[in-house]
Amino acid sequence: MNCRKLPSEPRRIFPAAKAPSQQPSHILVVDVTSPSWANTCSVLSEALENVLCLACGLAGPCRVPLLSLYVVQPQQECLLPFTQVRENFARIQACISELRSLPAEGCFPQGGNGVLQAVQDGLQQFKQYSRHTAAGGSTNNSVEITILTSQPSRDMVKQLEKKLQDVDLVSLRRIQVIEVVKRDFLEPEDVEQCVPAEEPSSDVAILGMDIEVQTVEDNVISLEMLFKTWLHDHGTEREQLHLLLPSGSFGHAAAPKNTIMCLKCDLQERLLDPALLLGTADGTGRAADASSPWHMAAWPSTALHKLRVLKALKSEGVCESVLYGPPFIIKPTSCWQLDWDELETNQHSFHALCHSLLKRKWMLLARHEPQNIGPNWNVVVYPYYVIVPSDSASLLVKAVAIRELLLPSAFPALLAEHPERVRGPIESALNNLEVEVAYNPLHLKSNLYKYLKSSLYKPPHRQQPQPREQRPERHQPRQPQSRAKAAVAPLLMAPSPLQTRPAAAARRGSCEGSLLPKEYEEFLQ
Repeated sequence: MNCRKLPSEPRRIFPAAKAPSQQPSHILVVDVTSPSWANTCSVLSEALENVLCLACGLAGPCRVPLLSLYVVQPQQECLLPFTQVRENFARIQACISELRSLPAEGCFPQGGNGVLQAVQDGLQQFKQYSRHTAAGGSTNNSVEITILTSQPSRDMVKQLEKKLQDVDLVSLRRIQVIEVVKRDFLEPEDVEQCVPAEEPSSDVAILGMDIEVQTVEDNVISLEMLFKTWLHDHGTEREQLHLLLPSGSFGHAAAPKNTIMCLKCDLQERLLDPALLLGTADGTGRAADASSPWHMAAWPSTALHKLRVLKALKSEGVCESVLYGPPFIIKPTSCWQLDWDELETNQHSFHALCHSLLKRKWMLLARHEPQNIGPNWNVVVYPYYVIVPSDSASLLVKAVAIRELLLPSAFPALLAEHPERVRGPIESALNNLEVEVAYNPLHLKSNLYKYLKSSLYKPPHRQQPQPREQRPERHQPRQPQSRAKAAVAPLLMAPSPLQTRPAAAARRGSCEGSLLPKEYEEFLQ
């Protein structure tokens, strides 16, 4: 997936409106006038349904609070008005089924302003929705727009800049223009093209944000990864982690021992915790306890974490068996509240740390400092973590075992010699295995999507008839009735013979004539 950004004014000058610890809502605009919509339709529908079943099945705070879906064919049509994603998977499935049923390519002419109309209508609907929910105490006031199209992305950006300059964009946090193309038209994999920044126009400055442009293949995995970015914590109001290092000095005079260097970082999940998924459809799932010392980055990260580096470790001296828990990625912070020079210095320092750790083949042993120490804290528990460098500008952090958690284990020495009758079959079995150079998790599926979809599906509720003695009384004014009707009324309340006759008689139909007594027929006539 090739990612490019068309920068505008720095985001620190025009911060997007966002409530603390609130995920943005999403507007998805799908341009179905593409010449290859027949293939894109199926992969897009599957990818969207897969990711939304994850969003519905995850315990804890909702990661995708609201979703609205528009299609352009060529006029815009709203298939899904703003809907709370959680507890509404059946409605979302119905919307995706409607998306799948749209006609194939060649049915709609290209061009027109349908995409721009969808963006404007979506912003207007979100503004009305926010005004309506604000009265009820809701504070979700930011939205992101994702546009899927086959049109040239740069042309789409120019149209957006021109049309949106007079629109109220206070609640708009980001616009993504996703150009969906076939693999034959993409550049080689793992090549990220950075387009030189153009001179930002006044229109972009008015927007006060980056219009992100991406090129995505029209396959399920690529689109899945695109939609999974919605599941990340997108808070940029403050940094999430302080990495505390002993301060060094370039001069001959050593720095005081009590001085520290602080790198301001953000935390990002590497993968979803299965404990938050399995069994959550019926409400039995339990989110991680943010107050527990063993959960450094319980999602969302609402508190500032501090890791104090104690010592360095040789990479070959750390046993994998003492590492546990979900891994997290450490990156230099992108907090918009920091000064631009401080952001730049912090980023360069972080890159220098990654480079030096790789060069020395070191890991870092760090202690998690307590977040709050109150009068009731008689004993403070200190979890420890190992920080691992990588070839990219990021660090991996994992919890490491401590004395209290470690169990005794015996590791017998490996025998140097083995009987040929035993070694031969083992070697033969290993030779029959397919060997891959690297492990790729995208090649493995566990039917988790199918499990979540079946668990989240709730058939329409059918009201069961209540027993007569449990039915609520109806207070209706009594109507005067004739003496004949009063005499026959108790008989009419009795079960009809048509309801009580045997199944064989029902199969015979009405050939036997009426089963009502003669006086019933005369009265009804």
